[in-house]
Amino acid sequence: MADKNLVIVESPTKARTISKILGSNFTVVPSMGHVIDLPEKKMGVDIEAGFVPTYKILAGRKKLLAQLKKDAKGVSNIYMATDPDREGEAIGWHIKEAIFKDKAVKRVNFHEITAEAIRHAFESPREFDQNMVEAQIARRILDRIVGYLLSPLLWKKIARGLSAGRVQSVALRLIIERERQILDFKPHEYWEIEAQLRKENSIFTAKLDKKDSRKIEIKNQQEADQIVNELAGREFKVLEVKKTEKKRSSDPPFITSSLQQESFNKLRFNAAKTMILAQQLYEGIDIGEETPVGLITYMRTDSTNIAVEAVSQARELILKNFGKEYLPEKPPVYKTKKFAQQAHEAIRPTLISHSPASLKKYLTDDQYKLFELIYNRFIASQMSPARYLQTSVSIQAGDYIFSSSGSKLIFKGFSAIYEKPDEEKEKNEIPVLEKDEILELVKLLPSQHFTKPPPRFSDSSLVKILEEEGIGRPSTYAPIISTLIQRGYVHRIKGYLNPTELGFKVCDMLIEYFPEIIDVKFTAFMEGELDGVEEGKIGRQKVLTDFYGPFKMSFDFASLNIKKEVITTDDICEKCGKPMIIKWGRKGKFLSCSDFPACKNSKSITSGVKCPQPGCSGELIQRRSKRGFFYGCSNYPKCTYISKNLPQDSEEGQE
Repeated sequence: MADKNLVIVESPTKARTISKILGSNFTVVPSMGHVIDLPEKKMGVDIEAGFVPTYKILAGRKKLLAQLKKDAKGVSNIYMATDPDREGEAIGWHIKEAIFKDKAVKRVNFHEITAEAIRHAFESPREFDQNMVEAQIARRILDRIVGYLLSPLLWKKIARGLSAGRVQSVALRLIIERERQILDFKPHEYWEIEAQLRKENSIFTAKLDKKDSRKIEIKNQQEADQIVNELAGREFKVLEVKKTEKKRSSDPPFITSSLQQESFNKLRFNAAKTMILAQQLYEGIDIGEETPVGLITYMRTDSTNIAVEAVSQARELILKNFGKEYLPEKPPVYKTKKFAQQAHEAIRPTLISHSPASLKKYLTDDQYKLFELIYNRFIASQMSPARYLQTSVSIQAGDYIFSSSGSKLIFKGFSAIYEKPDEEKEKNEIPVLEKDEILELVKLLPSQHFTKPPPRFSDSSLVKILEEEGIGRPSTYAPIISTLIQRGYVHRIKGYLNPTELGFKVCDMLIEYFPEIIDVKFTAFMEGELDGVEEGKIGRQKVLTDFYGPFKMSFDFASLNIKKEVITTDDICEKCGKPMIIKWGRKGKFLSCSDFPACKNSKSITSGVKCPQPGCSGELIQRRSKRGFFYGCSNYPKCTYISKNLPQDSEEGQE
């Protein structure tokens, strides 16, 4: 009689996929994520005893644990197959400590959910990695200390119900600082002059670059007109022609951050949507075979490593589908960050012989788009560079120098399957030119421009800077953005992150009283410390002690000195005659009687924009729901008008 085995994973989808792979001797059950965590309504960390955490079974999970215990009866082996990162390690370890402490629980690791990978993982189980668990516990305690102590200060200063997070607050600071750069920006006028030039039947453009060998700056129309007048009768002569061949290599296969960035840039998927779709592709899709198959490797990774077998399969496919010239002599090697987990792989397709087109009928439209992006990027990463012929021309007109450049693709290389967003196009086709030949001036084209402020962050650009600065890790990028939006500190408008007035107030308070805690470099340093715990180079206790000392000093100072801001308005309470003041609540700011709690009168603050509903005399009020902020009529429920934005014909709507 065959052994009976119990396998614990995180999600039902993953459980179904793995169950079909392993067969009837394995019972595969989901834990539904974390089962045990710090308590919800108290800190749960004994700081004086040395940061000892007190873990509790999460609400509604006692039945699940009891069922797991029941499922384990009579089995020969218990396997923990939670995700292969810190969070997954900790989830499995907590379950083991809670109900299987006296039993041998085997840890299995895999980075793709395919029959071959699953069977190989179960043939070579390992012990729990205590350093990974320690790193997760350290992060959880750090975040709990900061959130639990900072949130009441926000209540005291601004409004009850607000909360602050260690890493999210730094991300908010980056968004606020960018917004202030935009608000403070003063545009400067400048002009450019292009010349349309003809050689025989070919017309191309060249841009004015220098005067008397110095870079030219044209500040206004008067200067531009003067130069145009000077150039009107000049001879345009070719000064120099340079032709160079350039190579452009593919980018590496995706890691979490680059997938989120490219998914936004090419597909306009925000970070959260990208990760939900990637999770679905990883956990298993029914593609008409015996068992569902995970179509991509694990999607939370910062490593660009690729399995040797996958590289070999990709090279065979490239040779077959594109030809020998598209296959580099040796596989490209991509640099992985120093803190990346070397055992992890990049995000790549698991079934390299199955093209996206062949799987399209099994996928939703969005799943297909993301899978195609991942598949093509991986194949491209193993292909030869693209080659371009770059032509640069200098043209003299008296003491003025014009320059023109053009690029012609001479070998597609990786771009045959995957173009970069900034891929060079042949926009300015330059004819064959010789030194000293004279060109005909067709037209001079002066144009006015203004310098532009830096753009607001999108999910893509925020993830990019978080990664560059070493803030957060693959599992945290999307939750950081989602948390800021849920708290009402940031709105996502047309794909870009706009801080709210509440976001400004929270950020300013944190900078005033906790400048180090929300300092970018300090937060990156703490991420490095947590990586050190995972690598076994530093103890959890030391990381927490070093952090807590300075933080507690800042907290004590803030507790003594922080005072609630009172903003009095010209509005008078119609119930008691006292002035109305501005207060903040979870749904935004509102007017409240200054004599509260003796007088409980309060009312919404309108936007000053009339409701566009015909026959309605109300004004629009900003409201908040689970889906975010919107504008509703002050006459609700009599008038049910709602809109995500203020009407565009109003002054506010145009800003």
